[in-house]
Amino acid sequence: MARGVIYLLIGLLSLRIAFSDGGGEQADRGGAVAEIAEKPFGAVLLWLLGIALVGMSVWRLTEAAFGQAGPDGKKASKRAMAAGRCVFYGFVAYSVLSYAAGENGSGSGSSDKDSQDITAKALDWPGGQWIVGIAGAAVAGAGVWIAVRAVMRKFKKHLKMSEMGPKARTAVMLLGVFGGVCRGAVFAVAGAFAIGAALKHKPGKAKGMDDTLRSFTDTPAGPWLLVFIALGLTAFGLFSWANARWRKV
Repeated sequence: MARGVIYLLIGLLSLRIAFSDGGGEQADRGGAVAEIAEKPFGAVLLWLLGIALVGMSVWRLTEAAFGQAGPDGKKASKRAMAAGRCVFYGFVAYSVLSYAAGENGSGSGSSDKDSQDITAKALDWPGGQWIVGIAGAAVAGAGVWIAVRAVMRKFKKHLKMSEMGPKARTAVMLLGVFGGVCRGAVFAVAGAFAIGAALKHKPGKAKGMDDTLRSFTDTPAGPWLLVFIALGLTAFGLFSWANARWRKV
């Protein structure tokens, strides 16, 4: 549910940016956190979101320790991926809870600035260009992998399809494919920017989610491609809620 909230807000913020100059809004996790904080009872909502993300991290930790649901859930590769997701969601939970506790520069920080700062530090290391390039290729590859798996509907094996009615099954399939492809596209493009930063040795070429999403407006399709991607991220948010209901755990 918590992951769904974040992707829904990022999708909605992206739609706002597509139809305006974007103002000072960020279409990333920081923007989503800031959006929640401005609402009535925003502090309470942030604490609930942060605690829910801790739950997401702990769930992935149990998958790493004991294996996922399903016949191949105990494979080393799946457990390693679960461990990586545990660390990722642990970091996200920490940033949200830190912001809720009053550290305003934490959870609402710009993903673009963070990406550029990290890239700049990495480029200064021995072999830094190779490190950034390989990391960018890994992110881009992950994006393609996410999109391909969505098209192939690999997510079906993780869901209790037999418990869904015909309409719910159709809706979940559409949300999973559309949302997964758009989410994968964002990762792939972000990875491509990191590769460009490595090749040109320019940290400014690296982009976080916000600038990556804004870059879709620079294509011949203009803001309409960003609208398409924004709707896809919103769809992935709804798909995450479907997972909360029908995921095999």
